[in-house]
Amino acid sequence: MRVEVDRDRCEGNAVCVGIAPDLFDLDDEDYAVVKADPVPADQEDLAEQSIAECPRAALIRRD
Repeated sequence: MRVEVDRDRCEGNAVCVGIAPDLFDLDDEDYAVVKADPVPADQEDLAEQSIAECPRAALIRRD
C-alpha cells in the first residue's frame, strides 16, 4: 500500500506523525510527508489509522 498527502487539504496538524512517526513527518512548511513508500506491511494498520483520523482527510490510500 502507498499513502499520498493532499497538500491542498493538509494543515500540518501532525495527527499522522503522532500515530505513525516512522511513516510520517512534517516538512519545512509544516505539511505532512510520507517517509516510507510503500508502507511496510507491519505498519499498514498505523497508516490506516492515520488516514482515518486525519482531521482534514488529507491522506489518501493508494494500492
